Amino acid sequence: MNVFITGSSSRLARALLPRLCAARDIGRVTGIDLEAPHFQHPTFTARRADIRDAQLEQLLRGHDALVHLAFVVMRGRMSREQMFEINVTGSMRVFHAARAAGIARFVLLSSAAVYGSGIHLDEEAPLHPLPGFFYAEHKAQLEKMLAIEFPDCVRLRPHVILGPNAQPLLKTMLRRPFYLRLPRPHPLLQCVHEDDVAAAVLLGLGRGIGGAFNLAVEESFTYRELVKRRHKLSLPLPLTAARAGAKLARMFYGWGGEPAWVSGLAHSLTLNCRRALVELGWRREHDLASTLKTL
Repeated sequence: MNVFITGSSSRLARALLPRLCAARDIGRVTGIDLEAPHFQHPTFTARRADIRDAQLEQLLRGHDALVHLAFVVMRGRMSREQMFEINVTGSMRVFHAARAAGIARFVLLSSAAVYGSGIHLDEEAPLHPLPGFFYAEHKAQLEKMLAIEFPDCVRLRPHVILGPNAQPLLKTMLRRPFYLRLPRPHPLLQCVHEDDVAAAVLLGLGRGIGGAFNLAVEESFTYRELVKRRHKLSLPLPLTAARAGAKLARMFYGWGGEPAWVSGLAHSLTLNCRRALVELGWRREHDLASTLKTL
C-alpha cells in the first residue's frame, strides 16, 4: 500500500511516520507540508506544498490511501476566513483530488472537540462544538461533509493528544501553577497518547470499514487535578482572566488560539470508545499515568 499524508510535519506526524514506514504492508509514503520535514526514511518522500496546490491531484496519483492531518490548530493572527479556507474548503479539495486520483481509502484526524461537551459520549452523539471554538467548528463541519460524500472515510476523534510532541499550548498550560476557578464538581476530561492515535491511523488504513471512532484513555480527570499533580502550590485563576490572557496573547503576540480554547476546560467531555475497540481492534498501550509521564 502506498500512502499519501498531508500535514507530514505536524506534531502527530512525528509519532505516525515511524510506525507507518515500519509497517510491512506499506510500500512508500509521500507527505506534503508547508514546513520542512522532521523525519527521514528510505520509503518516505517529503514535499513542501500547500494542500490547496493546483498540482495536488498529480501528486496523489499512484497512491492507495490518504491520511489527512493538515489543519490549522492555532490561528494566531490568521483571519477566521483564511482559517476556514484551509481547514474546510481546502480539506474538501484534498479529498476530491484524492478520489479523482483513484484513491479509495481515507483516514481523517478529527477531534473529540466536535462534541462540545457531554459525559460518556459515543459516536452517535450530536456534534455541537463550543461556540467561537473555530478549530472544533471546522472539524465538525468537515466531518459532516465527509459523512455525506465520503462515507467510507475513517474519522478518528481523539480526545486531548498528549506525548512528547503535544501542542506547545497544552504543555504550557500544564506547566503553569494555575488552574481555573470553577464551581464544583469540576469538569471531567480525558486524554490519549500520541502513539495510540498513530496506532489507530494504521488500523484505519488496514480495515475495510468507515465512520467515526472515539479515542481516549478510560480514566477521566479534572484540569485542577493535573495542575496539582505537578505543582503542590498552585492558585485558582478566574475563567474571565484566563480568557482575557488568551485573547491578548493572540492579538499582541500572534500566539495561540481564540479564548474558546480556555473555555473548553470549563466543560465536561468524556468518551465511550467501545466502537474503536470492537470494530477497529484498537488497544491503547498507555493509560493516564504513563501518558502524563511523557510530558
